[in-house]
Amino acid sequence: LNCAIGPNHGFIYTGTNFAGEVNPYFNKIGSKKAEGCTHRILYLISFGSSNAGSIAINNKIQYIYGTDHSTTSVLTFLYNNYCTIVHGE
Repeated sequence: LNCAIGPNHGFIYTGTNFAGEVNPYFNKIGSKKAEGCTHRILYLISFGSSNAGSIAINNKIQYIYGTDHSTTSVLTFLYNNYCTIVHGE
């Protein structure tokens, strides 16, 4: 299972942005935006946080209006990341 490849994947390089979820109780994007990423190197080391709740708390976002995601990978196994972008107030 390779979670950090997004909807499309290239063996040599991948760089994608894709939509996440929208909170149905709010009909706006919000003025604040924050990002958190999880990184993996050689399938041996993994670090970081792409948890929407933690990103919101660490960046003083009280209401999450929606999320987006991005991924980057180089030679699939060498390096990849998965990022969550949180929008809110």
